[in-house]
Amino acid sequence: MNVLRQLHVYYREKNHLLILSILCLAAATALGLVYPNLLRKLIDDVIAPRNYSEAPYLALTALSVIIVKAFMQFLSGFFGGRLGNYLAYRLRNACYEKLQFLSFRYYDTAKTGDLMSRLTGDLEAIRLFIGFGFAQLLNLFFMVSFGAVMMMSMNWELTVLTLITMPFLVLVAWKFESKIHPAFQEMRLALSSLTTSVQENITGVRTVKSFAREPYEVEKFSERNERYKSNQIFAALLWSRYFPVMELLASVSVAILLGVGGTLVIHKSLSLGELVAFFGLIWFIIGPLWGLGFHINNYTQSKASGERVLEILNQPIDVQDDEHALMLPGEQVKGHIVFDHVTFAYGNKMPAVTDINFEAKPGAVIGFLGGTGSGKSTIIQLLMRAYDIDEGSITLDGTDIRKIKVRQLREQISTVFQETFLFSSSIRNNIAYGIQDVSMDEIIRAAQLAKAHDFIMELPEGYDTVVGERGMGLSGGQKQRIAIARALLKNPKILILDDATSAVDMETEHEIQTGFQEVMRGRTTFIIAHRISSLRHADLILVMDQGRVVQQGRHNELIHTSGPYQDVFRIQYADYLSRISDKEDEVNRA
Repeated sequence: MNVLRQLHVYYREKNHLLILSILCLAAATALGLVYPNLLRKLIDDVIAPRNYSEAPYLALTALSVIIVKAFMQFLSGFFGGRLGNYLAYRLRNACYEKLQFLSFRYYDTAKTGDLMSRLTGDLEAIRLFIGFGFAQLLNLFFMVSFGAVMMMSMNWELTVLTLITMPFLVLVAWKFESKIHPAFQEMRLALSSLTTSVQENITGVRTVKSFAREPYEVEKFSERNERYKSNQIFAALLWSRYFPVMELLASVSVAILLGVGGTLVIHKSLSLGELVAFFGLIWFIIGPLWGLGFHINNYTQSKASGERVLEILNQPIDVQDDEHALMLPGEQVKGHIVFDHVTFAYGNKMPAVTDINFEAKPGAVIGFLGGTGSGKSTIIQLLMRAYDIDEGSITLDGTDIRKIKVRQLREQISTVFQETFLFSSSIRNNIAYGIQDVSMDEIIRAAQLAKAHDFIMELPEGYDTVVGERGMGLSGGQKQRIAIARALLKNPKILILDDATSAVDMETEHEIQTGFQEVMRGRTTFIIAHRISSLRHADLILVMDQGRVVQQGRHNELIHTSGPYQDVFRIQYADYLSRISDKEDEVNRA
């Protein structure tokens, strides 16, 4: 029940709906007790003494009870439905909001398909139980209690004998719950894995087809589908063992009632009407207990689902605002960045960056060059506070960024990532993403600086052209230029270009960089690049290797200094250097 207690905070304001639903269901249950009494009265007071004048009144009473009972059941369902939908609405919003603020560290291991499963199937299971299942489970107690009290009022000895198997019914149901809950937990995990497989396959369908891996993907899906099927079969096996035992115990109660009750009627110790009423009441009790497994099934599913949803809601946020975090007045930010002996490791792994020291003065351009895994992108992520550093400090205008509100810090930074992401919306909305009250002229200006305006105008609907999911329908270079325009429109104090021109040709790269010269003016800019041509004009270039700075300086200094930078320069400009060497040889021969 701990799961339900934790979920209670999300529907506490609507407790009255739960109470009304339970009360209406209890009233309907109480009215259900009228039927056995009407049968008893019909047999003992109408049929036996042949007093048929009361029959119409009994029929009208039964009709009235049916109408009122149906209305009570309607109200119970209405209030329960309102409660369940309110809870699902609150939980859905809470989960989505939590996902927005969870740190990058969480998404390093999270799976999209699994999260989608939690926000859909798991939330639906919770909604159904809280809205309807909980009241039904509580109503089971009402039905057993009301029925037992009425039976006791007629003949307590027969009641005790008839209900002697009830404790065993409860024990079997309890045992069933302890086994079915782990089964449903495993079933939810299997379904999550299945959903993840589908999501990944659809997302990466072009990669699958380009490598002709369709058979492999079918086999992988079949294995996960087999796991889900096995869990379903195991749960069905538990049900198949449960129902026969419950039916056997219920049948024993009915047999006792017929045997002992019939004997009492023969010896005039019990009227025939009371025996018929007893028979109706025994099913009034056995029916709910027989269905106890169904209610336990609903409870178990919602419990397993609740645990998965609460896992998101209770997930700690690694990067949070300090209690005394400062607000940044945007117009006063200069963009002076200092890394002082910064060291950071992802989890328990080896440090990704070690003892990083450099200063980026306002308006400076800092370049990073290095192989894959050298720590270039990690430095940028630490600057954005995607992760908090382990040692050292990073300051913005003299203030440790851990003392600045995260949102305020990131509002001063605009990033163009190597892996471009576009939303399924118009190009206009993608460029203006996250910026309010922006004019069309400003959007066009940003697109022109990013060298995107010309190809956008060639599209059927220009800036109103809707791009497909993740920008499908555009080339890699086109998507990257739209992302650059989006970053420029933000007008940040700090601009980060994470290999931002890797998907464009050399000519377009040169045009974009020419546009950058104007944009970079007055902004602190960080450029991660594999092409030395992107770093030639940087004020400081840091050459990274295995998380450390192995060289630093300006372009003209580094190409004349033996080291990794010079090696990369020679590789990238081999043809150019060869042509110069050939010309020098020709001059010498002449």
